[in-house]
Amino acid sequence: MSSKNILLIVFAFLFSISVSSQDMSFEDYNPKSTLVVPGKVIKRAKFPFIDVHGHQRRMATQDMTPVIEAMDTLNMKIMVNLSGGSGENLQKAVQNVKDNFPNRFVVFSNVDFNNAGAEGWIDKAVNQLKEDVKNGAKGLKVYKSLGMYNKDVDGNRLAIDDPRLDPIWKTCGDLGIPVLIHAADPKSFWDDFDGDNERWLELKTHPRRKRGADNPAPWEQIINEQHNMFKNHPKTTFINAHMGWYANNLGKLGELLDEMPNMNVGIGAIIAELGRQPRFAKAFFIKYQDRILFGKDSWVPEEFPTYFRVLESADEYFPYHKKYHAFWPMYGLDLPDEVLKKVYYKNALRIVPGLDKSLFPN
Repeated sequence: MSSKNILLIVFAFLFSISVSSQDMSFEDYNPKSTLVVPGKVIKRAKFPFIDVHGHQRRMATQDMTPVIEAMDTLNMKIMVNLSGGSGENLQKAVQNVKDNFPNRFVVFSNVDFNNAGAEGWIDKAVNQLKEDVKNGAKGLKVYKSLGMYNKDVDGNRLAIDDPRLDPIWKTCGDLGIPVLIHAADPKSFWDDFDGDNERWLELKTHPRRKRGADNPAPWEQIINEQHNMFKNHPKTTFINAHMGWYANNLGKLGELLDEMPNMNVGIGAIIAELGRQPRFAKAFFIKYQDRILFGKDSWVPEEFPTYFRVLESADEYFPYHKKYHAFWPMYGLDLPDEVLKKVYYKNALRIVPGLDKSLFPN
């Protein structure tokens, strides 16, 4: 082969690389930072912690040994399984962990809100809730289906603050169990799908998450229904999952906490919001240290170190674990030890009944 032909082949190869690089999509663009700063991955929490937002849907029959082993590496002492179901399935889940993994798991029950308003529906729901608590449930988990997908007896969207549901929230207060509730989703899912939408990449890669402005109702309406329900039941303790989707507006969230003393917040799935505002978030955590609980949501052990590093370290500009959730870098809040202890376990020990306090330091 002549030297001229070799040069042509090399030129064509270099040109193809240039074209492919220029044609690369935003979804593929994920550069490695060249910034060199002090810091390290934190694989184990500084203090033992309780995950109040766990999901183990097969706990009734599952061998939880691998989960326990992973929990131990993370320093997680207790997981709250929010997917306890109800009735026989809940009983089996409680019995499984009681027999084989005592004190390391607690189970919350669930209510199927469909057909609310039917004759006898509320009495059946309340009686089943009481039976679930008698059988070991330590709280009630409410999924986002309430306010979005659940229908009443007439086929209408069931609002979170529908008065026909009041006996359920009152019963939780009477029984002394908390209600952990997930309402709606991030507001950006309701916003226009354009270049101004901060969740554009997530909606592009997960198109089923996109909603119309009124599908099934405006975001503000669903969130306000939740707040009305909190206010209507001041004697019931609520844990607002995902910081009530206000982790990107901590000033507003602080106003809500001041307004509703029975509302607490969990940090599941919103650590990326906190990690981009370290100074403001740190001040917020210090001010509301008695109202914030650790929670992860999905059980992916390799993602927990991001939470530890954001909460514990003073590190700068480190990566988040899912680009489509956050294409920005993280910064550590460097929380004081006493605040960390409250977020990691003290607040949960106070709010969730029946947890083994001997697993934790004072």
